[in-house]
Amino acid sequence: MKQIATDKQTENSDARAPGLANLKPFKKGQSGNPKGRPKSLTLSEAYRRELAKIDPADPQQRTFAEILAERTISKAKSGDVAALKELADRTEGKAKQTITLTLDRREQLERAVTNLIESEAAEGRELARAEAVQALSLFMPEASHLIN
Repeated sequence: MKQIATDKQTENSDARAPGLANLKPFKKGQSGNPKGRPKSLTLSEAYRRELAKIDPADPQQRTFAEILAERTISKAKSGDVAALKELADRTEGKAKQTITLTLDRREQLERAVTNLIESEAAEGRELARAEAVQALSLFMPEASHLIN
C-alpha cells in the first residue's frame, strides 16, 4: 500500500516538472509580492478625486480645489488666522517642533549610553561613546540630537 502512494507522489511531481522548469526562485531578501496587497481607496484619494472634478455650478468651470483655494486666500486676506495658518502650512510646510530637554531626560539618556559602553566592555568589546549614542538613537531617534 505504501509503495503505491509513493509511486503516485512520484508521478505527480514528474507531471509538474515541465511547468516548473521556467520558474525561478526569488533572490534572497526579495519579496514575491513587492507591491503588496492592493490597498483599498483611502479617504485622501477620494478627496483628491472629488477636488479634481469641475464644479457644474461654477460659471468659470473651475475645479472644486480651485474654488476652495480662492476662498481660503480670501479669508486669509481678510484676517482669518486659521486660513492664514492653513495656507502657510500647505505652501511652506509645517513648522518644526522643538524638543525641550529636561535635565532629568538628559541624565537618563547619558546613563543609557554609559550602560551600553559598560555592557560591551563586560563582554570584552570596546564601544566608543559616539557608537553608543548611534546605537541608542536606533531605539530613541531624538537621542543623537539631544546628547551630542
